[in-house]
Amino acid sequence: MTEFSNKYDLEERTSEFGKKIIGFCRGINQDIITKPIINQIVRSGTSIGANYMEANGASSKKDFANKIFICKKETQETKHWLKMMAECVPDKKDDLRKIWQECQELNLIFQKITNSLRKKEV
Repeated sequence: MTEFSNKYDLEERTSEFGKKIIGFCRGINQDIITKPIINQIVRSGTSIGANYMEANGASSKKDFANKIFICKKETQETKHWLKMMAECVPDKKDDLRKIWQECQELNLIFQKITNSLRKKEV
């Protein structure tokens, strides 16, 4: 099931992404607005790697495809929350832009994988 994993070293890349999310969020002062957004960013941003690890351990091609699709959805959700955080802490927009860009790249990778899997089904 790991036919795509070596090309981009996605296990390591998604793990590093999750660590960047955690590190960034630790540096944000929590208030009534930022606290729930931090929670959402951490949940969605770190679940990308967890779901990718599950995909690599999938029991079938269908299970693999489902987990990869979840990875893609989590990257999309994370991008949303990063944009919301940029509104909360405008002085951190440069840092957020870098994190958002990595999230976008991961999203494109997972989109490519899901497209390839769909082509194989036809």
